[in-house]
Amino acid sequence: MSTTAESYLVGLIGDGVAPSLTPPMHEAEADAHGIRYLYRPIDLDLLGRPGGDVGDLLRAGRELGFSAFQITYPCKQLVLEHIDSVSPDAERLGAVNTVLIRDGKFHGENTDFSGFDRALRAGLAGAKLDRVVQLGAGGAGSAVAYALLSSGVRHLSLIDLHAGRVAERVNALRALFPDRIIEAHTSDELPAELAVADGFQQCTPIGMHHHPGSPIDIELLEERHWVSDVVYRPVETALVKAALAKGCRVLDGGQMAVGQAVDAFRLITGVEPDAERMRRHFLGLLAQGL
Repeated sequence: MSTTAESYLVGLIGDGVAPSLTPPMHEAEADAHGIRYLYRPIDLDLLGRPGGDVGDLLRAGRELGFSAFQITYPCKQLVLEHIDSVSPDAERLGAVNTVLIRDGKFHGENTDFSGFDRALRAGLAGAKLDRVVQLGAGGAGSAVAYALLSSGVRHLSLIDLHAGRVAERVNALRALFPDRIIEAHTSDELPAELAVADGFQQCTPIGMHHHPGSPIDIELLEERHWVSDVVYRPVETALVKAALAKGCRVLDGGQMAVGQAVDAFRLITGVEPDAERMRRHFLGLLAQGL
């Protein structure tokens, strides 16, 4: 167990991470615990480095005394060949977003999965999870689909514009959850699938400031549906607003963003963070336009 007398140096490796809200979230929570904690983005775009350099950056960080790194696009899969051990969930997902440096060794975890699982249990407690439609099977979508099935979803319908990607994800999930019904569908089949689903999970960039709008026809939503979005800039996407207006239970993307930060902070420091305080700080950062 870590103590507040220990100091931490943490980095975030990925493309375009300079504006990330994760560093200030971690630092503010550390301040609340009296922990010396410095979290810096290592932006591959700004450095002119490819994602394949993630191993070199990890090793350099180890030599410079870093405690841990968080990993994001495009390095979550690339980092696997450079680490010494991984958690069972990260191994099943084939992706790592948190690397702990312990006794000179690299250990990989995936808090995208655990962060969404935390958000789902807290934000949609008691929601019916028998049948779910998920749009998007990319990086975030993979972790979310795994979390949904781990949480008890019996029938998962995956839809993605990339037929090869969704087929690969379905096959991988079927191997991990052989007792579930996991199917690939086209966007044309979405209305029929949503008509018999309990909930809708949105895992595409649609709804972000640079990709405005809703990923589906809002008229397909009914009050009985729960709706979850991974987009958090803005936290109230067009989909979230429309679902709330229809009376649906809603899980906004900020819940997953905070959830993964909560779990990563615990892994890095050994200290239990205050999840509600981290969410308040996160929402405050968004309100400031950061």
